[in-house]
Amino acid sequence: MKYTTKAAEKSTVKITIKFDGEEWKAAQNSAYLKTRGRFAVNGFRKGKAPKNVIEHAYGKGVFFEDALNILFSENYGKILDKEEKKFTVVGDPDVSVEKLEDDGVTLVAIVPVKPEVKISAYKGIKIQEYAYTVKDEEVDAEVERVLDRNAKKVAVTDRAAANGDIVNIDFVGTVDGVKFDGGEAEGFDLTLGSGQFIPGFEDQVVGMNIGESKDVNVTFPENYQAEALKGKPAVFAVKLNGIQAKELPELTDEFIKDATGSATVEEYKAKAKERLQNQADRRANDATENSILEAIAANAEVEIPQAMIEREIDGLVQKFEYQLMYQGMKLQDYLDFLKVTVADFRKNYEEQAKKNVLHQLIISHIIKEEKIEATEEEVDAKVAEQAASVEKTAEEYKKNMDPRQFDYIRSDIIITKLFNFLKENNEMYKED
Repeated sequence: MKYTTKAAEKSTVKITIKFDGEEWKAAQNSAYLKTRGRFAVNGFRKGKAPKNVIEHAYGKGVFFEDALNILFSENYGKILDKEEKKFTVVGDPDVSVEKLEDDGVTLVAIVPVKPEVKISAYKGIKIQEYAYTVKDEEVDAEVERVLDRNAKKVAVTDRAAANGDIVNIDFVGTVDGVKFDGGEAEGFDLTLGSGQFIPGFEDQVVGMNIGESKDVNVTFPENYQAEALKGKPAVFAVKLNGIQAKELPELTDEFIKDATGSATVEEYKAKAKERLQNQADRRANDATENSILEAIAANAEVEIPQAMIEREIDGLVQKFEYQLMYQGMKLQDYLDFLKVTVADFRKNYEEQAKKNVLHQLIISHIIKEEKIEATEEEVDAKVAEQAASVEKTAEEYKKNMDPRQFDYIRSDIIITKLFNFLKENNEMYKED
């Protein structure tokens, strides 16, 4: 077997593989031994007919396809191993037959490969840095949530529904007088003011009395998930069955201790503020890192293979599917409800996938350019830190570590060093 590689269009490599007559003959014999059980020939038990008899009965090329598959599968991986320093394959090859004769065959594989990104600048750029400070109102909202979680529901019979009430309703929705999927329910509990329903619905339920029926007129948003309902006016026939109000507990040190474990209200507020600030710092860091990548991407050129985009879309769709699973829903049921095909659903992620892949390529390029690495001492220090958090020695902790955990730690160290480098080497500014 002989092969050549050549850079082709759109971040692909053309691999031409030539096999001589003896290799081609051996592959056909292997195909015969592998598949002969599929062929029935008069005068022979199934699977026992000689190769030439099967070829005479079914045609000379009866074993060609399997023979070609054998040649390619046995040699393609070996070629990639030999060429791993030249290119990285990122998708399945497109294989064709260039020559097929008794004296040999030639196969051509067009392979999508990781592209080289051209970056005109990744240092000395003016880039926005983000910082978020937790406000007292946010801490107060956390306290309100604790009170709300521990609220009692009290039946209301002497007044109309108000914002904050939990109302039990029956409703039937129609568009142009026709019912639509998902627009009908009985005995549905809705918290008024929660924004659970489309804009305008809950506002019109406010003021209704128990036993009252009413037509609620709304318009579906232009960005509504169901294509057939986007921007359409709708009428919901609503009947109010019951009203419940929330009775909040009194905010005392004793209540907070029972509900959260904190000794006092002020202690809980301090802990809540610290937790919220940690979350805010992580959001700010993520926003800053994205800001850096966006600024560098504006000066980058690359031709991304569709295979890389499709793989990233796979990941985004899978992430969404997991989110649905936590809500007790399957992706296909969700798509059926929206009347959206899988192909159209995937298209929604295409631009985000392109952006993600470009950012990944930029990260990879700069790490390689700047020779950013994680030393064994840095990895050991991180392992020791994780071990201490679960009150173990580093040696004890390492015994139960999966090799992938070491890879994750190493990668995390490199990425952290990369963004520290980029922050230090660019003009970072904060907006007032």
